Amino acid sequence: MSVSPLPSKSSTPELVLEDDSSSKHNVVLDSEAVDGSFHRTAAVNWYKLDIVILPVVTMMIFLSSLDRSNIGNAQIAGFQEFLHMSDSQFSMALTVTLIPYTVVDLPSNLLMKVVGPRILLPTSIILWGITATLQGVVHNYSGLLALRFFLGVFEGGCLPGLSLYLASFYPRRQLQTRVSIVFSATSIASAFSGLLAAAIIKMEGVGGRPGWAWLFILEGLFTIVFGLASYFMLPDNPAAVPALMPEEQKTITAILEADGLSRAERSDFSYTMAEVGRTFVQPHVILVALCGFFNGSALSGLSYFLPSIVEGLGWSGTKAQLMTVPPFAVSSVLSVVTSFISDRYSCRGLNTIFFALLAAIGFSIFLGSFVNEVRYGSLFLLVPGTFSIGPPLGVWAANNSSPFTRRATALAILPVTTNLGAILSTWLLGALSPPPRYTSATVTLLVFQLGIVACAGANVWWLARENARKRRARAALSGDEGDGAVPDPAGVKDESVWFTYVL
Repeated sequence: MSVSPLPSKSSTPELVLEDDSSSKHNVVLDSEAVDGSFHRTAAVNWYKLDIVILPVVTMMIFLSSLDRSNIGNAQIAGFQEFLHMSDSQFSMALTVTLIPYTVVDLPSNLLMKVVGPRILLPTSIILWGITATLQGVVHNYSGLLALRFFLGVFEGGCLPGLSLYLASFYPRRQLQTRVSIVFSATSIASAFSGLLAAAIIKMEGVGGRPGWAWLFILEGLFTIVFGLASYFMLPDNPAAVPALMPEEQKTITAILEADGLSRAERSDFSYTMAEVGRTFVQPHVILVALCGFFNGSALSGLSYFLPSIVEGLGWSGTKAQLMTVPPFAVSSVLSVVTSFISDRYSCRGLNTIFFALLAAIGFSIFLGSFVNEVRYGSLFLLVPGTFSIGPPLGVWAANNSSPFTRRATALAILPVTTNLGAILSTWLLGALSPPPRYTSATVTLLVFQLGIVACAGANVWWLARENARKRRARAALSGDEGDGAVPDPAGVKDESVWFTYVL
């Protein structure tokens, strides 16, 4: 199967697929070439996809964040005292959740290629929902450690899996807006977690259980129910979306193929492992992974410890739960708004740098001020800055990795490094840096934001240099500026001169 060149803007947008049994190679087009009038003609198709895909995936991310981080809300409701945990033991409980996260990401993404997302993702949701619910009946510290470990096992593949799933439905330069909408659910979940906790904890004594127990039980049971429903709501691919007419399914598939996103590739073990290995040594993957490590420390630390941080600023109980809501609400809005700019101008790197600098300013204010109101105000910078970096990083990794196996690997490497940073944060904010100042943790996280700026800047430079080199190579091969669609022996791999990186 080969893809003919796109027509000029003056002609009627049409993408023609031609059978070519004599060639196993496909044409890789710069996704800008398929983002013009052809995409505007097919805009209604993307909106139909949005209606089917985004609500389900957003709820999955929401529940993942809620079930993972509600232990922070339970902590200030008496959970830590009930199990007689020291600060070090509480940090260990968080750490054992994150360890399997770093192990299951890649196998989970590769398994999705075999069993399909419609089976793998809902099954994972049900299993982690059961585990999350059981935290509400735990009576000792060893039981909690076991449950947190299996929560990490079952939930670990969710983030990379959903990132890979979305990257298989949308063209590269239309992806961040969708990812930001979906991943704003992490901010919403963190905000909603405080609201829910304030309400559910009032069930203290119902059924002879403390309020924090009902927090785990009710939220976990809802996750199980939604996981069961997801078997019937989640399509495997665009061709399986019932809301689309057959011609619309063909149109979307053609666009994705023209963008190098929906092509078949070899599935034998040696080929797959070779592509996995190559992904680990690609400079753009390494630099994005480093950004993920730096951001993961702040992201996870705030998810788990913001209720405790707010409590250290002078609020307590229900008031402390509620005061965590506004910074997360600002984060979700800012992430979605800036994603439109990032998709419009294909500026993943600049988007990442902007939020890292925003977070750095917030951490600087939190570190330098001794006025609680000012320190609380700094949360409106550091929380949005930290939580809004995730979408452009994930999209950046997906945009610049091809074919599917490399994309799956890159989207697994990023959560691995993010979770390694998260493990560090559970000790920085948990046991090594005492409240209410959190001085050592704040300094470390501030330096990490500057590390994100450096790595993102280096990645933009490297990708721009590679695009310039490929442009010269295309011109030499085609005898013009290299804008034509010419068959490439490298197929759809991202090192191809016909593959343009997104900056």
